[in-house]
Amino acid sequence: MRVVTWNLWWRFGPWRQRQKAVLAVLRELEPDVVGLQEVWAAGGENLAEWLAGELGLHCAWAPSAAPERWRKRIADPDAGSVDIGNAVLSRWPVVEREALTLPAPPELADGRAALYARVAAPAFDIPFFTAHLTSAPHASAVRRAQVTALAELVARHSGGTPFPPVVTGDFNARPDSDEIRLLGGTRTAPAVPGLVLHDAWDYADPTAPAATWTPENPYAARVLEPAARIDHIHVGPPGPIGEGHVRQIRRAGHGPVDGVWPSDHAAVVADLAEGETAII
Repeated sequence: MRVVTWNLWWRFGPWRQRQKAVLAVLRELEPDVVGLQEVWAAGGENLAEWLAGELGLHCAWAPSAAPERWRKRIADPDAGSVDIGNAVLSRWPVVEREALTLPAPPELADGRAALYARVAAPAFDIPFFTAHLTSAPHASAVRRAQVTALAELVARHSGGTPFPPVVTGDFNARPDSDEIRLLGGTRTAPAVPGLVLHDAWDYADPTAPAATWTPENPYAARVLEPAARIDHIHVGPPGPIGEGHVRQIRRAGHGPVDGVWPSDHAAVVADLAEGETAII
C-alpha cells in the first residue's frame, strides 16, 4: 500500500500551473492513500476534489476554521472567498472522519488542524491521519501541545483493525525536535500513554536525500532557511502478520515538472506492507 503526504502551498505562486504539476506527480506515484495540507477551495472548486476526480480516488476534506488569516497573505482578487484545509485522498471509501482544530495561542491561531479518515481497504480498515502544525520557528511548545491533541485523536480512532495508525503531515519540525520525539513516544514519554508511532524515514536508505524543505526549491529558497525534513509519515507498530510494516520510503515532487515546481515542499512516499505475504 502506497502512502503519500504533501503540503500543496495553498494559492501561493503560480497556483494554476502548479496544480497541473501536482497532478502529474501524483499520477506517476499511483498512491493508495494521500494526506494533503494547504489545500484550497473557492468558487465551487476544491483542489483535493479535483485531484481525486482526475486520479479516480475518494476524497475527504476539512476546511480551516480561520481562513481569514491566510487570505491576507495573497494578492488575489478572489482571496476573500478562498478556503484552506487538509484533505485525504483514498483508493477506497472513507467510512468515518473527524476534523480537529489544533490548539494555539491567539497570535498563532490560524486554524491549523488534523483530519482523521478511516479508510475501508478490502482486507481491513486503515486509521489514517493528516495534520498541519504551526510553522513559527520559536513555537516548539505550541507544536508540542498540538502533537498531544493529535495523539489523542489517533488513540481514539486506532482500534478495531489489525492495521496500525498512519499519521502524516507537515509538522514544521525536524526529526530530532521535542515535538516529533513526543509524537513517536520512543525517545521520550509518549503524548498518550502506550501510543507509539515509528518515524517511517528510519527505514530509508541512510544516503537518500531527506529534506522536504530545501533552498534547492526556489519557492522555499526565498525565506533563506536551511534544508530540513519537516514533512513526516509515522506508523504504529506492525499488525499481527506485519500489516503496516514500512517497506520503502523516499521523497517525491522535489523537482520541476515541465519547468514548474509543484509546491514549496517535497512530498514523502512510503510503501507499507499489507501483511507478511504482501508484494509492494
